[in-house]
Amino acid sequence: MRQDDMVSGSEQLRFGGMPRRLLSASPTRLLTFLDCPRRYRMTYLDRPPPQKGPPWAHNSLGAAVHTALANWWKLPVERRTPAAAGALLESGWLSDGFRNDAQSYAHRDRAREMVVRYVAELDPADEPVGVERVVSVMTEHAAFSGRVDRIDDRASEGLVIVDYKTGRHLLTVDDARTSLALAVYAVASARTLRRPSHRVELHHLPSGEVLAWEHTDETLARHVRRADSLSVDVVSAEAAFREGLPPDEVDKWFPPQPSRICGWCDFNRVCPEGNAAQAPFDPWSGLADEQSD
Repeated sequence: MRQDDMVSGSEQLRFGGMPRRLLSASPTRLLTFLDCPRRYRMTYLDRPPPQKGPPWAHNSLGAAVHTALANWWKLPVERRTPAAAGALLESGWLSDGFRNDAQSYAHRDRAREMVVRYVAELDPADEPVGVERVVSVMTEHAAFSGRVDRIDDRASEGLVIVDYKTGRHLLTVDDARTSLALAVYAVASARTLRRPSHRVELHHLPSGEVLAWEHTDETLARHVRRADSLSVDVVSAEAAFREGLPPDEVDKWFPPQPSRICGWCDFNRVCPEGNAAQAPFDPWSGLADEQSD
């Protein structure tokens, strides 16, 4: 199967002569439903949405790093230096979620070193074809779109999807291979930019490791089919919700998935099952060298 054949044309928009409602979503939104339908409902459907917990410090760190790297590529080539990347990180630092100023400053300095070390290995003249680029692709039941951290155009590999990671946990090649989001972004980038795209890379800045996977047309198509199949479940659940579910039917369509990871959920405090499975972690628990009680 060629990459251009992975999604069909406009004929997929109709079934039995009637327009078919497509789910319009990012892969991240789709994976939220897969991980916990209740969290999906609280995030995207409940109005007004439930009160979230406090912001996470690791999200603040990750956002600051992503913004610094995106802005570094916007600089003129001659100004793309490691020092400039460090200055961008410092000027765009976010302090939400940290225990105190001392903790925030310590992790700001670590993040600055991480960004400086990372860009020192980059060729500032090797212009990406996309930085924070929105790409999209339509399947039978969904219109997927999302923002890619970076898209490189390499002569021997075509378009390469680059995803920055700043979490404390080490990654493996399997994380790149099994990522539904990266596979969908590869297909969407190929469709949007009209170049083949098979290679996906996770750039783990804390360790300096690059975890890469070279997809085939077949493996990409398999991921896209899975995403499309999941979108059918999401559309059905959303339709039932909009029709007005009685209280005893809500969890049938949007069941909780309690586990220890509920401690990381923004809605832990308003989800009895999640809170019973794991009390909320401290907002700074996701940082390197920080441990939750």
